[in-house]
Amino acid sequence: MSGADDARPNPYAGSPASAGSETHPAPGAGSPAGAGSETHPTPDAESPAGAGSETHPESPSAMQNRPRSGGGRSRFRFPTAILLTCAALGVAGGILLAPANWISTLLFLGLPFVSVGLAGLWLLPSVIALRLLQRPLVGLLVGLLAGLVIVPFSGYGFSSVATNVWWAAFTELPFLFVLWRYWGTWLHYLGAAIVGIVYPILAWTSFNLGTFDLGLQITFFAITLASCLGGTALGILIADRLRRAGVGARLPR
Repeated sequence: MSGADDARPNPYAGSPASAGSETHPAPGAGSPAGAGSETHPTPDAESPAGAGSETHPESPSAMQNRPRSGGGRSRFRFPTAILLTCAALGVAGGILLAPANWISTLLFLGLPFVSVGLAGLWLLPSVIALRLLQRPLVGLLVGLLAGLVIVPFSGYGFSSVATNVWWAAFTELPFLFVLWRYWGTWLHYLGAAIVGIVYPILAWTSFNLGTFDLGLQITFFAITLASCLGGTALGILIADRLRRAGVGARLPR
């Protein structure tokens, strides 16, 4: 994507001076053609590409976030390079979430408020994938792969896959609303905010939130929301650093 449109080539470039101009001979007969004459370009003459104009390139963030008008089916294809990148992110995510899963389980028994503070880690792999690759469904794919990686280590079997896909779905959801044509940073945070509110509601019974007073209930929601937003911010930071290092820079989008 380029911030400036390609200039149309001038079909008259390199043609004689008479093309696109009017020649007015100076007084005096018999003077050679072009000698002592003045050439005045006509108003409709096309100037060479870029002449007399200023180009204002967009900033990298604007180029990255602007809507895309590419074909629908091509955006849902997964070239080998994309799949390999997703696999690497999924394995890395699984390595991160395997110990985090056990830590969260242990904290759930006695320190549930601390346990929910790790919730944002489950968003991290998918956020990195979406931010780095900017292709439809890569967040779900990385979440699925990360879940498969931790199956032997989680103690919950294949239910860990469902858990990871559930969290990854919220990272993908805001981009689904715009049909994956816009990749603004705020959409990542929108998904984090949604799951930060939905999760405490769905986990109300598991954490026995009804037994806490209102202040603690609000605190639980606030911790969950902060964790999800923090995990998303960390994912964006990691993806941007990876892109600056050249990772994913030449992958098809």
